[in-house]
Amino acid sequence: MPLLSSNYHPTGIFKNADASTIYAGKLRKVELSYTRERITISDGDFIDLDWSKCKKDSELLVILLHGLAGSADRPYMHGMALAFNNMQWDAVAMNFRGCSEEMNRYFQSYHAGASDDLAEVITHVLSLKKYKKIALVGFSLGGNLLMKYLGEQRSRPKQIIGAAGVSVPCDLAGSLGAINRMRNFIYSKRFEINLKQHLKKRAELFPDHLDKNKIASCNSLRDIDELYTSRAHGYKNAADYYAQASAQNFLQDIEVPTLLINAKNDTFLSPGCYPEEVAKNSKNIHLEMPAFGGHVGFVTRSNAYYHEKRITEFMSSLLD
Repeated sequence: MPLLSSNYHPTGIFKNADASTIYAGKLRKVELSYTRERITISDGDFIDLDWSKCKKDSELLVILLHGLAGSADRPYMHGMALAFNNMQWDAVAMNFRGCSEEMNRYFQSYHAGASDDLAEVITHVLSLKKYKKIALVGFSLGGNLLMKYLGEQRSRPKQIIGAAGVSVPCDLAGSLGAINRMRNFIYSKRFEINLKQHLKKRAELFPDHLDKNKIASCNSLRDIDELYTSRAHGYKNAADYYAQASAQNFLQDIEVPTLLINAKNDTFLSPGCYPEEVAKNSKNIHLEMPAFGGHVGFVTRSNAYYHEKRITEFMSSLLD
């Protein structure tokens, strides 16, 4: 599939990666109301799903996946759900384990390769016997999880017609290296603080598994992945986690039309996060690399952002 040209041309300050990233993530306001559903999955844990339904009775559904330290309440999740609602699709936003207001039941939580949890959510929505066509959209870490799910050797429901990823760290180790650069210090520190706070709460529930002193000694995202993320989820260490869970291992095996939008000025991404060769040789990977947009920051003058228009158009084209 030839690489896609991009029509995203922001004006003024939004040509700056930091301005677009921060504005879209922290200052954007999207009015949207959810209805929450809690499902119990096969291992006995729970996942909270936030539903936003369109006004008519729809047989179309989009499942949304958030990023690291995110939730269904992030502006980019609201904006994407609303864009699909306006196209007469229902939307359900998946809160990864431990990412809604309540800590999940087990020591394990979520990570960039937790594709089995997505599979359980898909099985649940299909059990409702309502939705005939399903689209999947993942942001950042959620995009990596999504691409892994799509390319794994597993059976996938025929109702899945397409997928999209936005600002996806296809190379987890490379992306971590990018985030750890000094110019991203504020971002990486915010992630670190958020995740350490979360781990301290988890340590209170599982004191035999987590030591608060070891949590306090973590000084980077990699330290956190080394201490908790990798070992809690069956990986040998952080390096093994990055190597096994990276989406770049699975892209070539994706069998449904998939749109991947990664801005060239996204300071969170490394060169390995732009899979040009895979896209050139795949009939299903549609890779768009706008010059601007930062990290999930495709700001426009309207209430709908560029990636929201592109993704809803892409999914609509697959309905025929």
